[in-house]
Amino acid sequence: MAFGLKKRGPSTFARAADGSMTLIEHIRELRNRLFRASLAIMVGFGVGIWLATPVRVLLSKPYCDLPQSIDPLTDKCKFVQLGVADVFLLNLKIGLWVGLVIAAPIWLYQLWAFIAPGLHRHERRYAYIFTALAAPLFAAGAVLAFFVTTKGLEFLLNVSGDDIATNLEVTRYISFVTNLILLFGVAFEFPLIVLMLNFVGLASAKRLLSWWRVAIFVFFAFSAVVTPTPDPFGMTALAICLSALYFGAVGVAFLNDRRRGRGREVYAGIADDEVSPLDLSDEPVRTGARIEASAPVAAPEPVAAPAPIERRYDDMT
Repeated sequence: MAFGLKKRGPSTFARAADGSMTLIEHIRELRNRLFRASLAIMVGFGVGIWLATPVRVLLSKPYCDLPQSIDPLTDKCKFVQLGVADVFLLNLKIGLWVGLVIAAPIWLYQLWAFIAPGLHRHERRYAYIFTALAAPLFAAGAVLAFFVTTKGLEFLLNVSGDDIATNLEVTRYISFVTNLILLFGVAFEFPLIVLMLNFVGLASAKRLLSWWRVAIFVFFAFSAVVTPTPDPFGMTALAICLSALYFGAVGVAFLNDRRRGRGREVYAGIADDEVSPLDLSDEPVRTGARIEASAPVAAPEPVAAPAPIERRYDDMT
């Protein structure tokens, strides 16, 4: 398909003289990268379907460990299914999430292989560092979310009392747990934003440290909003962890500023609205050494007078 082009010149699909890729070549490479990433996700989805039931049992553990979840007749943990195909669709959803996690090294590599040629060497180095830190931080947030879910459910189910039977709907419960894991995992990526501001030179470590009061307030407000349980335990745990990560990121920012020599500039310590001092002290002026002529200057030669111009009789006409 020509995309509206009436004529394809010889340079439309050919590489430029400097080796750069044309627009059509970029689109073709993007198509190939997306195909490989989609193929990896499909393979991971197949494995995720096989692991869907064990993962669902693992996500149900915070609720099934509570005595309120045990059925007195069967002595087992049971959920309620409102629709005929709810569990089947839930297994497909869990299998997709598991497939994305399993195939993450492949589709992340395809994404990186498409973006990396347009980055500088130092930008690639920063991308490697941030990617290596992002995965452990997200995993730490997921573990904290799992712990908060256990304590939150225990608090909520104890509030209902012994005279009320509790039966949770399976799809809503799994969505509750997965959303909490996703929120906590994304929240733990906030220190990377702080480091990015420092590494690109937008905020120094001293300025980041001066924002600690605002940062702690924002952390507690954010935790109160995103934590679905009304108990103060989950909110406080998330806010304290985010505050600790923030101060850790500020410490790394101090090391980065010291390595780059920031803070030792001429204008360091001067506020943005403060006039920099000027050195107005007088400097002594000394007399320069006398220059002696090395040879006498010759007098200019006389210029001869021009010869008279002879005029002819026809010049007067």
